[in-house]
Amino acid sequence: MTFSTPASARAEPLLAVEALSVGAGPGMPLIEDLSFSVNPGETLAIVGESGCGKSLTSLAVMGLLPPELRRHQKGAIRFRGRNLPDLPPRQLRALRGNEIAMIFQEPLTALNPVMTVGAQIMEVLTAHSRLDRDAARRRVVDLLDKVRLPDPEARVREYPHRLSGGMRQRVTIAMAIACEPALIIADEPTTALDVTVQAQILDLLSDLHARSGNSLILITHDLGVVDQIADRMVVMYAGSLVEAGPVAEVLRSPRHPYTAGLLAARPRGSFVHGGQPLQEIPGRVPAPDQRPPGCLFAPRCPRATRTCTATRPPVEDFADGRSLRCFHPLGVA
Repeated sequence: MTFSTPASARAEPLLAVEALSVGAGPGMPLIEDLSFSVNPGETLAIVGESGCGKSLTSLAVMGLLPPELRRHQKGAIRFRGRNLPDLPPRQLRALRGNEIAMIFQEPLTALNPVMTVGAQIMEVLTAHSRLDRDAARRRVVDLLDKVRLPDPEARVREYPHRLSGGMRQRVTIAMAIACEPALIIADEPTTALDVTVQAQILDLLSDLHARSGNSLILITHDLGVVDQIADRMVVMYAGSLVEAGPVAEVLRSPRHPYTAGLLAARPRGSFVHGGQPLQEIPGRVPAPDQRPPGCLFAPRCPRATRTCTATRPPVEDFADGRSLRCFHPLGVA
């Protein structure tokens, strides 16, 4: 279930986030100097603990940050060459849902409880296409069938509360793909689902990607999922990129101590039946107003030195496609 990237499509990024910073006010940085890109047909995973800025990054890309955060937003978010923060609200609304779409983490709160699922998907279609009502309704049924929702003709008339969590998530996916966007952002799309349904949703996303060839940003805590479906990954810590590169390379030989800590914390079989006990990264992600002056990970890092606690390391790009923000990386001479 791996999403492949056409080699011919890698020259010009579809999305380029450049030195993005978002704050809640002076001395309250939420995202700091974040840069990454997404190529056409590629799946990029963004990983990290809760509070590292993953979902906030996705909201910035979608132009959905609240006004108080937008006032403290800097940097560029270029989609097909256009800097999204510079677009007038009308142009951004025309883009959102049409060329860039988002699958939210909790489908029950993402859906309107007083509208049928068919009406909500039809809203997306009528806002961004010239389909008449009958054609839009047929398209809704087709979309629900495409996301493998049982009996799509009947589900069109259902309200969200009458559907299971997995069914609701399929509805949000149908809304996201309705206009065949070039980029879909999936923010923890399987968090609220049981293991069996999680596998079904991931398989569905894989199948839809294979058919459409669109790009996907997958935000997740699950490194096993990243290994299955992503091409490249960005590891975030406290609002900053600490490591990035091809998934296979990063997971096989992590260079940042934080990435290594995340990998070591994964379950490795049942402890009762001879598996290894879970490891943990001591401490916690610092609050925005309590971030240290040097390396943000230094208070939790076993390799930290005086330099790390005094100076913020820059991001270094390597010839093999890896990026790293660390003074004392693993496995680098």
